[in-house]
Amino acid sequence: MGSENGSSVTEFILVGLTKQPDLQCPLFILFLVMYVVTVLGNLGLITLIALNSHLHTPMYFFLFNLSFVDLWYSSVFTPKMLMSFISEKNIITYKGCMTQLFFFSFFCISECYVLTVMAYDRYVAICNPLLYNIVMSPKLCLNLVLASYIMAFSGAMAHTGCMLRLTFCDANTINHYFCDIPPLLQLSCTSTYVNELEVFVVIGINILVPSITIFISYGFILSSIFHISSKEGRSKAFSTCSSHIIAVSLFFGSGAFMYLKPSSAESMNEGKISSVFYTNTVPLLNPLIYSLRNKDVKIALIKTLSKRKC
Repeated sequence: MGSENGSSVTEFILVGLTKQPDLQCPLFILFLVMYVVTVLGNLGLITLIALNSHLHTPMYFFLFNLSFVDLWYSSVFTPKMLMSFISEKNIITYKGCMTQLFFFSFFCISECYVLTVMAYDRYVAICNPLLYNIVMSPKLCLNLVLASYIMAFSGAMAHTGCMLRLTFCDANTINHYFCDIPPLLQLSCTSTYVNELEVFVVIGINILVPSITIFISYGFILSSIFHISSKEGRSKAFSTCSSHIIAVSLFFGSGAFMYLKPSSAESMNEGKISSVFYTNTVPLLNPLIYSLRNKDVKIALIKTLSKRKC
């Protein structure tokens, strides 16, 4: 094999989620259905928000971006994941692997910060409702989203740049269904100390900073909710926040389990199962939990369908 970026390996073999033959077909159907629902759900939410002017508010602007991120996030790895269920060898080139790693990192970190921005939006809406329209101005909303993407780009460049400095010699079988950081580090024939330090710092920042921000935001939110005299008002506030809390807990919890611990061959099998939650389940659930329980989205869907019939 020719040399590429200091590595003798020019392609990798993705093992997939499991090697058990009896599970390949059922898992292929399961994840194919999940992917189709994810794409349709997020595309549907993007379309509804774009077409309905009454959804052109800060909350739905952030939800629009979350759906946009989820749509592309799931598309980065799911096609290769599906291939691993139906092919004997699921091969990805070295360049393709590094590209997949970059975009996975970019959209994953974007999700962290968009969820954080959504928590801040709910904090302002519940704790300072009279100042909401002033505080959450279009300029601030745009800047918050741009900052999320800048942080994501910086993190993705750090992960990919550090991975490109490693040398891969003979071993080229990745014990995963996509090019993730821990299994790639296990294949390197050079020291991975710098990479492990970079992963711990970058992912630590991108999990801890959003998590602490969300935790503080919801601390203030819960305090405000308990001071609401109306039972109906408290119920509505809890309902609005519960969807976001579910999505945040699932995404950050499974991500922390995968990355904020030393990688080993034994832990990779557990890590693959954990990664299903933040790679496949979260993008699937987000459009469901933010739409099925949302009266505004239901009204927008009815209006849009009515216009088409006319």
